[in-house]
Amino acid sequence: MIELEGLTKRFPGAAAPAVDALSLEVGAGEICVLIGPSGCGKTTLMRIVGGLETASAGRVLINGKPVTGPDRQKGMVFQSYSSFPWLNVIDNIRFGLKFRDDLDEAEKEQRARHYLELVGLKGFETYYVNRISGGMRQRLAIARTLAAGPDVLLMDEPFGALDAQNRDFLQAQLDVIQRSEQKTIVFVTHDVEEAVFLADRIFIFSARPAHILQEVRVTDYLPPERNLETKDSETFFKLRNQILGITRAQALRTEQIMMGATPGQ
Repeated sequence: MIELEGLTKRFPGAAAPAVDALSLEVGAGEICVLIGPSGCGKTTLMRIVGGLETASAGRVLINGKPVTGPDRQKGMVFQSYSSFPWLNVIDNIRFGLKFRDDLDEAEKEQRARHYLELVGLKGFETYYVNRISGGMRQRLAIARTLAAGPDVLLMDEPFGALDAQNRDFLQAQLDVIQRSEQKTIVFVTHDVEEAVFLADRIFIFSARPAHILQEVRVTDYLPPERNLETKDSETFFKLRNQILGITRAQALRTEQIMMGATPGQ
């Protein structure tokens, strides 16, 4: 579904590229999680895949076609709540369908109601976003993005600002949504536990410039369908600690690079 071929991104004046000759593939229906130290280029990579940034070299293909900019094929969910405060919950979801000229009004309404229920917001249709919690706002953002009908869902630390209870709930909810919708998902997080719980595969990134240190096929260790009890298993605990050791070493490497940088680098 997604192919990255020799992807490089260098920002003007930077001492080193943010991403350097990076290649990877994501299969249709997979959840692939990108994890690595802060500033290693994960978000830059995500923005290139989404068509919001242009690569300095290499290319991104989705379904064999080069990415040249944002389009309906790709949906993005960010850490910040991206709801429209002047619209209520159901109208926010309807907004995701605004440009679906392949659907009539009845079909749009059916889809809006479907995604409202899928993310657990039934009963809150008429609430405005200032009256719902942060976790509910993030569920709303996911519902609106799914309603637009993307093939690929790009999620950049979408649960990073939530408390632990909401985070656990939304991780489990995303697993339910994935089983229902079978989207191809690329998910960025700093949270190793979250990565292990959600991923089919994890790509562990190095300190900048980003390259892949290791690929972990989580489905070799854990079942594809998971619930919160999965986190209590010995297998989950061991895999989390293994990945945590690698990411901590890279975080230390990042800190050493930053401390050794001269002004202007």
